[in-house]
Amino acid sequence: MAGDVLSQSEIDALLSAISTGEMSADDMKKEDEAKKVKVYDFKRALRFSKDQIRSLTRIHENFARLLTTFFSAQLRTYVQITVASVDQIPFEEFVRSIPNMTLINVFEVPPLDGNILMEINPNIAYSMLDRLMGGTGASYSNVDNLTEIETKIMTNLFERSFDNLREAWENIVEIDPMLIELEVNPQFLQMISPNETVVVISLNTIIGETTGMINICLPHVVLEPIVPNLSVRYWMQSNTKEMSPEQVEMLESRVKQASLPVVAELGTTSISIEDFLMMNIGDVIELDQKIADPLILKVGTLPKFTVQPGKLNKKMAVQVIDPLEGGDDNE
Repeated sequence: MAGDVLSQSEIDALLSAISTGEMSADDMKKEDEAKKVKVYDFKRALRFSKDQIRSLTRIHENFARLLTTFFSAQLRTYVQITVASVDQIPFEEFVRSIPNMTLINVFEVPPLDGNILMEINPNIAYSMLDRLMGGTGASYSNVDNLTEIETKIMTNLFERSFDNLREAWENIVEIDPMLIELEVNPQFLQMISPNETVVVISLNTIIGETTGMINICLPHVVLEPIVPNLSVRYWMQSNTKEMSPEQVEMLESRVKQASLPVVAELGTTSISIEDFLMMNIGDVIELDQKIADPLILKVGTLPKFTVQPGKLNKKMAVQVIDPLEGGDDNE
């Protein structure tokens, strides 16, 4: 660290003190040992390791991208959501850090026990509401006087937005978020003990010209059953898991049963828009295909074979002549 670097004059003073006997190397060692003692606050117990915090950060960076796409489509305006910080603090400190009047969505996340919170800054919430009602996205704060219609619109929006959390967490645990309550006063939240450790993910949110924060509060008691899954080792094992021979065989069997559209083109041509508009029943269109030339067989949209037309059991059919050059068997 920069604070531990000594200047040349300080180095000379230390060497002079040692040489004159004013200070010994043992004294310096004792000072270093004394500096290693750190104050530990048991009210701010760190329940998550740095590795697990990094995993939570990655999960919610993905969640922020999903929310950006969702809100952009719903609000039809510029939306940008990014992870600003991820901290573990006591629940009481989280409650004190948010405004006295705000929008707090309380969610259940079965099969996990307990609730998680999604706190939306009033400026952001009302900007969303104004856009949904056909406005320009102007923000005004009147959280304590929400009408039933405003409450219903916001509840529907936030409930659907939190469905993206299911996708963000799918590599760790399959959850089913359900909104159970919309609260405006954080002092009424009594979901866990004030000293319980929570992870707070702060999302910096921009909607048009309005900025604000969305905070997600994850109590340790809720995440405790899946804390081991947040390690890097679990992520690497889950990402490198190979399919068993039975799974490979089942996959190949299902792929072989998939249907593909196969089309034999008799030929193509081009006409003007005027000729197309004047077209009537009985008109003849000349194709750029000679009768003696083979036809092209397309699988899906890809030309794969040359064929010749004919009949089979009184039905029109084609016979494959050659594969087309450049056609990839794996396509």
